[in-house]
Amino acid sequence: MTEQPDPTTAEGQPRDRLTRWRLVLGGGEADGLTGADGAGVGLTADDQRRDEALEALYDGERRGGLGGSAPRVSRWLGDIRTYFPSSVVQVMQGDAMQRLGLRQMLLEPEMMRAVQPDVGLVSTLIGLGRVIPEHSRETARAVVRQVTDELEERLRQRTVQAVSGALDRSARTRRPRMRDVDWRRTVAANLKHYLPEHRTVVPERLVGYARRSTQVERQVILCIDQSGSMAESIVYSSVFGAVLASIRSLETRLVVFDTEVVDLTDEIDDPVDVLFGVQLGGGTDINRALAYCQGAITQPADTVLVLISDLYEGGIAEEMVGRARSVVASGATMIALLALSDSGQPSFDADHAAALAEVGVPSFACTPDLFPELMAAAIERRDIGEWAASNDIVTTHETTGSGPA
Repeated sequence: MTEQPDPTTAEGQPRDRLTRWRLVLGGGEADGLTGADGAGVGLTADDQRRDEALEALYDGERRGGLGGSAPRVSRWLGDIRTYFPSSVVQVMQGDAMQRLGLRQMLLEPEMMRAVQPDVGLVSTLIGLGRVIPEHSRETARAVVRQVTDELEERLRQRTVQAVSGALDRSARTRRPRMRDVDWRRTVAANLKHYLPEHRTVVPERLVGYARRSTQVERQVILCIDQSGSMAESIVYSSVFGAVLASIRSLETRLVVFDTEVVDLTDEIDDPVDVLFGVQLGGGTDINRALAYCQGAITQPADTVLVLISDLYEGGIAEEMVGRARSVVASGATMIALLALSDSGQPSFDADHAAALAEVGVPSFACTPDLFPELMAAAIERRDIGEWAASNDIVTTHETTGSGPA
């Protein structure tokens, strides 16, 4: 087998396998690494800086680490952004939150300016929420805005296209104006009227789109659990809420809850205002949140209610399931998203997920990239279970009790 060439260093020189193992293992006496001449593995100047950054994070207890010095942490954050790719930086920042107490250090503005912004950092900042000192708040908002702006740029076009297309398709009419005729569907619907001698189809009926209305055609309610484990889902939900609110034919509401319910619809145009209006943690009363959302539904048949929660209900579970049954019975579409994130398999209450499925509320996790298609399917009143299956999303679970999906 031909061995693949080793990655190159920043200086353009090949990095050999021993050097890479040296960086991984840390260069201690027991790492077992020696060069061909029996000497230890030498490092270039840049590799030495990489080694120091890794040592400060992962060998901190043995060798002193970063300690409590904010300037030293700031330099370390700058080093990892210089000497590691973006994907590695995000992993190291996440580890630093837990291992080095970086969560507290981020309360200082100069520290936040040194961190590479990502969804994980925004989740941390909204978790810190009201304990961020006043002199740090503007810096924190700037970091959050950078991330939400990038997410909105990435997700807006697909969301608007998917949802607007679904609204168009759901507004089909059999008496369209000529410029609104859907010719492909019209031909398909009239194939039985094909005249071989004329080699043409005589359309008995036309299929097309109704003229776009400036009035609200659908209501979307995003009902979001504020528990700490849902932080990343809240970030994405705030961005999608802003995008959906920009579509004139949708009425979009944004509701967050713990044991209390807060309607953030007035702030929905700005994800940053939404995120700083969230307070992570506390208890969970899903039934109370559903009762509030149910009261906001005016046209059930035209309403999509998306509950974003891990379903660890702190209230009365039977009432929560009963409330969901009532929402579905009214004609509204209800979906329970166990997570709206890229973080992998969520932890959730499988018993409650199964109970909701029995009353017609499918429960599953969804990635941000699939959420626009999910909303399009819901707006078109398609079977959400079938849509999930077509995208290899599991909506039923064999396990019982709490556990990962």
